[in-house]
Amino acid sequence: MASSMRILWNGRVLGIFVLWLLLNGSFSFAIQSDIDCLKSIKASLEDPLDMLSSSWDFNNNTEGFICNFLGIECWHPHESKVLNIKLADLGLKGQFPRGVQNCTSLTGLDLSSNNLSGSIPVDVDYLIHYITSLDLSSNSFSGQIPTNISNCTFLNVLKLDNNKFSGQIPLQLGQLSRIKTFSVTNNQLTGQVPAFTSGNNTIGPDSYANNPGLCGFPGKSCQGTAKKSNSVVIVAAGVGGATFAALVVIIALFFFMRRVSARKKEEDPEGNKWARSLKGTKGIKVSMFKKSVSKMRLSDLMKATNNFSKDNIIGSGRTGTVYKAVLDDGTSLMVKRLQESQHSEKEFLSEMSTLGSVEHHNLVPILGFCVAKKERLLVYKHMPHGTLHDQLLPGEADGAKIMDWPTRLKIGIGAARGLAWLHHNCNPRIIHRNISSKCILLDADFEPKISDFGLARLMNPIDTHLSTFVNGEFGDLGYVAPEYTRTLVATPKGDVYSFGTVLLELVTGERATHISKAPEDFKGNLVEWVMQLSSKSQLTDAIDKSLVGKGVDEEVFQFLKVACNCVVPNAKERPTMFEVFQLLRAIGEKYNFTVEEEMSTPSNTADCAGELIVAREMMEIN
Repeated sequence: MASSMRILWNGRVLGIFVLWLLLNGSFSFAIQSDIDCLKSIKASLEDPLDMLSSSWDFNNNTEGFICNFLGIECWHPHESKVLNIKLADLGLKGQFPRGVQNCTSLTGLDLSSNNLSGSIPVDVDYLIHYITSLDLSSNSFSGQIPTNISNCTFLNVLKLDNNKFSGQIPLQLGQLSRIKTFSVTNNQLTGQVPAFTSGNNTIGPDSYANNPGLCGFPGKSCQGTAKKSNSVVIVAAGVGGATFAALVVIIALFFFMRRVSARKKEEDPEGNKWARSLKGTKGIKVSMFKKSVSKMRLSDLMKATNNFSKDNIIGSGRTGTVYKAVLDDGTSLMVKRLQESQHSEKEFLSEMSTLGSVEHHNLVPILGFCVAKKERLLVYKHMPHGTLHDQLLPGEADGAKIMDWPTRLKIGIGAARGLAWLHHNCNPRIIHRNISSKCILLDADFEPKISDFGLARLMNPIDTHLSTFVNGEFGDLGYVAPEYTRTLVATPKGDVYSFGTVLLELVTGERATHISKAPEDFKGNLVEWVMQLSSKSQLTDAIDKSLVGKGVDEEVFQFLKVACNCVVPNAKERPTMFEVFQLLRAIGEKYNFTVEEEMSTPSNTADCAGELIVAREMMEIN
């Protein structure tokens, strides 16, 4: 039996891998075509806020240069193959960009919250055949929803809400077997809704709200709606004649108010659509975990962030966008707007009550949270020195200077202490899943604070279908353990690998996915580059030149050895996070990097996780 199961599992993995290779092979030519794709998109859209004009500069011959464009995510940062296009809330005008067909590797398209109009092309399946996520919500698209969308069989997410679509929803959409999220709220649709066959979706009555003509979902049956008695018809005719004039007046007022609202939005181009949608909810209280923190309302957060202005954005990542907030008394905070989650509000509140109780010297404390409509906001203490990623690249961080060795060692030890506490002193343990130099923040004393712990469970659950594998939802590929792309299972040893990559960044001063010292023909990531350097002289060349010859060479090499042990291909050969912390602490013993709540021997006694923070079914690799 075990042998049969092993053969079946190996067969499924091999099948997925072969099919991925076939798809990826079909995309291998998509280099110049993807550049042409973005050129076409830029040319076809009006950009009144100059958001694309200031970022999409095609006067560059550097390989992978388009991967640095606003809203563009690539399969690899040095290869011009576009994975996702995310152009939400940029004030763009025009119609659906047909040039997107040239982005042949594209799996995600988000044009939401713009001023796009017209209809969706009837051959949309030809334009975006391998798409897994399509978000056209909060625009002015009109006409009928094309039937051919049903041919986009990899779709997981389809959001068409808050537009002007009319007619019937194509019943063929029910054949989308992978669909999880579907929304057509606030349109002018009529008739029977599709019967989705996917067993793993969240498609309920809320997905069809504010379409008075729709039926066929729980709470609104289609039976009997087409049959009316003669008496009802006569009465309706009489009432219709009497109310026709009133309806004309109401419709005229409706369109007049919409025009006024649109004019106000044009007068406020810097405004943020999702923030404006919170009008009427400003009185909602922000739930605070610390009694010492002053009471706040949503209106205070909006004022402190200038209505969540783009100018206040200080970072963004897989879990959401972070805004700097300055209160009236001068206090600086960070407010994270979480990416949309499939968890219910009840589950979210349960997560928050647990995360708010998690306290450690090397974790960014969550001060509070706020739920307003569908928006979920987290309030953090502000970290003056930003992220480790920015500090390692002083040219990209205002006021940043090259860090000396004691500071880097202090950051490595402190971050290891925080992760070891999550892994070994929490019951059940917390697996971070998204460790990178961007999630390690630095306070005024350059003490490292790990952010985003526990948030992976608030995002959409991992999809083991091939469509999600193609979508590349593995965080930053430079930090992802090799076994994860095969198993799609998050483990403590996967966190160790990711942290090992951060340690390599600390000691080499290089990016996880771009190595300036590597030969021009080298296409791998930082781990692959370091692991191929066999001799000590080669490794010396890998070390950040600012650390060499400062009397700490032996410490630097010991540190590098720990990092290399963390990123070995075989997960079972990697140390635990507690062992990593102990090794680094031994290296830095003479510097007296101590804190009050130093790590103890792993005991798994701290109750700091809760029901939803970690998946109990996660495989543990010891």
